[in-house]
Amino acid sequence: MKPLPCIADLQATLRHAGAHEALLHQVIKRSDSPNAAAVFTARFDDDALAAARHADRLLAAGSPLPPLAGLPVTVKDLYDVAGRTTMAGSVLREGRPAATQDAAAVARLRAAGAAITGLTNMTEFAFSGVGINPHRGTPHNPCDAAVARIPGGSSSGAAVSVALGLAVAGLGSDTGGSIRVPAALCGLVGFKNTQSRTPLAGAFPLSFTLDTVCAMTRSVADCLLVDGVLAGAPLQVAPRGLQGARLALPQTLMLDGLQPEVAAAFQRTLSILSTAGAQIVELPLRELSEITQINAPGGFSAVEAFAVHRHDLQTQRQRFDPRVAARVALGEGVSAADYITMQQRRRDWIARMEVVLSGFDALVCPTVPMLAPPIADLLASNDAFFRANGQLLRNTFAINFLDGCAFTLPCHAAGELPVGLMLSAPAHHDARLAGLALAVEAELAR
Repeated sequence: MKPLPCIADLQATLRHAGAHEALLHQVIKRSDSPNAAAVFTARFDDDALAAARHADRLLAAGSPLPPLAGLPVTVKDLYDVAGRTTMAGSVLREGRPAATQDAAAVARLRAAGAAITGLTNMTEFAFSGVGINPHRGTPHNPCDAAVARIPGGSSSGAAVSVALGLAVAGLGSDTGGSIRVPAALCGLVGFKNTQSRTPLAGAFPLSFTLDTVCAMTRSVADCLLVDGVLAGAPLQVAPRGLQGARLALPQTLMLDGLQPEVAAAFQRTLSILSTAGAQIVELPLRELSEITQINAPGGFSAVEAFAVHRHDLQTQRQRFDPRVAARVALGEGVSAADYITMQQRRRDWIARMEVVLSGFDALVCPTVPMLAPPIADLLASNDAFFRANGQLLRNTFAINFLDGCAFTLPCHAAGELPVGLMLSAPAHHDARLAGLALAVEAELAR
């Protein structure tokens, strides 16, 4: 199944009577395909069709259309939807009270006219970059018809929904890379905005410190459109070229152990950007080596997830995904004093990183250092699973730790498995970074 066109192109084809409803019928048929197995945990076909019909009525009346009018959008199953229990990829929440109202992000998507087609599968409680879920199944990465590969996580179903053409955008979340990792592995664009830009209300938490509400799409422009909806106001992005852009190439951590295919695609991309006028500056950035120590003991995600799940972990551990339970348990026994020290040391680290990066337009590196591995390999071995999980999240997590913003853009050639290019910047540089991402995307498309 081919992905849907980018939003502007799609909207241009939906200018005649009944077109939005026809599109939704096509999407619903695609969603019934075996290729879409394990993508959804709930389907909202009737509600989505109603939203599409409403868009057609507005069009027929000559009324202005909201930005996502009648377009299919999916929602990760950790966002509250009024009248439903928020499952967050787990069976532990069966029977818990239903949400009384939509999450802020979901409400804003509805207000923008989106036809929300369903809730998408995810890693249990969003605690892994792999995307495997033993309760709900694991959606297969659509980019390899011969081998069942991981989609990446935790926003696994969101990525596959966009890659399969079931949605123009997948609302997900990003705590350590959960938008950018699956977007990179599935050949999509993902935008992790500065955390404070989008509201967390009604999103089931993994880490209060790091969780970010964001989405993945087919293009940078589409990500910016959806981000504007989620944030309540669009970024003011100034067009720019690559001539004179200063890109920092970190020499610590982010280039370690690249799989050969990733290294080749990344080097090819750097050559393209350099030819277009960008200055690629090697930067030691030794501060990146401090993350592991600052984030110990336990790490923010484990400590804060344990605070959320401690009762269930003590009474129903057998119902957790064992790999998720093992990570949550790392937060047990971390003292309040240690947690406060972690917060203080992170703030100091962020301040020092911002000084080092102040002369650059962006940090540039591969989004993940590897291609998507086969699902079977990671199901068979805990060692292989946790090794892959650490590698998948290594580069992306650094930007969450920075409280920064980042795009991942596809940078592989036709016929190759997807490789992502990550452009990152400190907090509140979203608009400037977006202008650069648009320029890079255009250059890579030449």
